[in-house]
Amino acid sequence: MKKLILSVLIMLAIVPTFQAQKIKGSDTVLPLAQKEAEVFMKSNKQSITVIGGGSGVGIAALLEGTTDIAMTSRKMKFDEKVKCQEAGKAITEKIIAYDALAVVVNPSNPVSKLTRAQLEGIFTGKITNWKQVGGQDLKIIPYSRETSSGTYEFFKEHVLMNKNYVNSILSMPATGAIIQSVSQTKGAIGYVGLAYMNKSIKDIHVSFDGKTFVEASMANAINKTYPIVRPLYFYYDKKLEAKNAPFVNFILSAQGQKIVVEVGYVPLKK
Repeated sequence: MKKLILSVLIMLAIVPTFQAQKIKGSDTVLPLAQKEAEVFMKSNKQSITVIGGGSGVGIAALLEGTTDIAMTSRKMKFDEKVKCQEAGKAITEKIIAYDALAVVVNPSNPVSKLTRAQLEGIFTGKITNWKQVGGQDLKIIPYSRETSSGTYEFFKEHVLMNKNYVNSILSMPATGAIIQSVSQTKGAIGYVGLAYMNKSIKDIHVSFDGKTFVEASMANAINKTYPIVRPLYFYYDKKLEAKNAPFVNFILSAQGQKIVVEVGYVPLKK
């Protein structure tokens, strides 16, 4: 009987087990991380769960120890880094891809191009009617991601030049909600990651110099002519390096970066 128990224990010890891994955060990174995980798990004994909710939510989960990796569409803030240090976490930062942030309107809107200054005016409430930017006499209805979103933070910093959004802005919990709202609202405007673009919304050509207006596209993001491009990040505790490295290295590999392009994001090597 003892020999039988010993044999069973030995067998259990040598049977490969699936290592569960949790990834949480940015809704922008979500489709990419899900696809990468799907391909990775086919040939690796590792179970990966990927959940959205926003960059801030992912970092909060990392601090709480309820996720192995926080995925974000913005850089970790100074106060978040301080909290990590106070929690005894030495954080590793990895850029896994880039994303172009597209400004979108309802397809019925005749406006096809806007300057950065006009976008600032629209999202801060100084420009309230489409006729002020060459469109119809129609109220502008701006949509934004909620404050926990890295996309919200990035747009505020790089397009609004850190000016506050208008108080009446409609905050959406996810990118899909912005797409649905803009597609159904004639005077709407919002912003979404390039990979989320579809025919139900229209891309606005953007100019930061007031002269050259550029479409949000993979090609224009790669050749750096489109002005609203940002890195996408993974953050994790260095103590979990052994657990996280296989999946992170897969994303950074040639195969992983090929998936980046297939899903609609911009690869690291251009």
